[in-house]
Amino acid sequence: MQKRIIDITPEVSPLTAKKRVAAYARVSCGKDAMLHSLSAQISYYEDYIDKNADWEFAGIYADEAKTGTKEDREQFQLLLSECRAGRIDMVITKSVSRFARNTVTLLATVRELKSLGIDVYFEEQNIYSLSAEGELMLTLMASIAQEESLSCSDNCKWRIRKGFTAGRASTCTMLGYRLVNGVITLIPDEAEVVKDIFDLYLSGLGVQAIANTLNERSVTTDKHLVWHPSSVRDILRNEKYMGDLRLQLTYVSDHLSKQQIPNDGALPQYYVENDHEPIISKDMFFAAQAESERRAKAYPTQKGSVSAFTGIIRCAICGKNYRRKKTPYNIVWCCSTFNTKGKDCCASKMIPEETLKNTVSSALCLDAFDEAVFTKQIERIDACPDNLLRFVYRNGVVVEHTWQDRSRSESWTEEMREAARQKKISRRKSNG
Repeated sequence: MQKRIIDITPEVSPLTAKKRVAAYARVSCGKDAMLHSLSAQISYYEDYIDKNADWEFAGIYADEAKTGTKEDREQFQLLLSECRAGRIDMVITKSVSRFARNTVTLLATVRELKSLGIDVYFEEQNIYSLSAEGELMLTLMASIAQEESLSCSDNCKWRIRKGFTAGRASTCTMLGYRLVNGVITLIPDEAEVVKDIFDLYLSGLGVQAIANTLNERSVTTDKHLVWHPSSVRDILRNEKYMGDLRLQLTYVSDHLSKQQIPNDGALPQYYVENDHEPIISKDMFFAAQAESERRAKAYPTQKGSVSAFTGIIRCAICGKNYRRKKTPYNIVWCCSTFNTKGKDCCASKMIPEETLKNTVSSALCLDAFDEAVFTKQIERIDACPDNLLRFVYRNGVVVEHTWQDRSRSESWTEEMREAARQKKISRRKSNG
């Protein structure tokens, strides 16, 4: 009889891949109690996921001080990105309201994850989004959460507006002040910066020059790491610095979008005089407003200055665009960095518009500047050091031309001569 050998080794079943599980947590404000709650949620879910042998920990995504009615939550969006990238199989969250209070946001997100085969488990309601009854239950629970959000929003609005009628501010985080126990309280170090800004402005400096000065002095605050003209201008216009208070200048459109809308009469406005300790006197504040009006009349904003060169000329030193600038004697094109921050930040040169047109005409072999031809042929102009202009044509050709500075006699226009004559006459009269 022939011997027969049979392999009876038991088949080893393939290991089932663990489900990659992540958790999402959120608190709607940054108060200590809420942040403690967020920390507790994170610790809880780390243990919860680790204790399940079939699960692999895929991270905790947690948003602080973010409302559930908005979609622009950083960690929430990061969670969705990881899901779309196929790195997460399941998401756990405490409740429907923690995930989203907006019904549309909730259902759209859950449906997208469902299409990716990703389950969302809402622990408090014991709902799995991939289950047969999941979406129906979620629709009902999200509607309830959205109504709760509306009720909470209405209660907050009532409390804030009630405070307005009594002359109380709801918040204050501006430079120089903080809201402490409902009272606008002066911050001495920041108040000195505010005083300097008003002093500099009334001494003749413009908002750009003041911003440059503060940046050069390395003056920084929690709100202003880098100073810009707009931030200086806002301070100069704010009546709170003389101790007064305007209330309800804006209002929230609705509890979902939370968009701030200027109050042009839709709701009452209130003006409170002598509400808190001033940083500057009323005389100084109104002097700054009068100076602002004087400058606006003396130097009106130039509108309609868009030309064929707008957005075309680029500074080869700092990379910023050149802008059109009207001086008392002529029109020039200058680098925006040089114009706002000075030669120390960008050592580029201003180009008289007439010189620019003549150089363009020479580059295009034209007798005179033709805007249509220029726009059709030139894609970009690089303004380089040593008066060099590099013309980049739309067909890829690059041509360089050097422009010449005007001589002193050419620069001395008839308007300049007349201004000098008038100044000389005035000086003689004053000397008797």
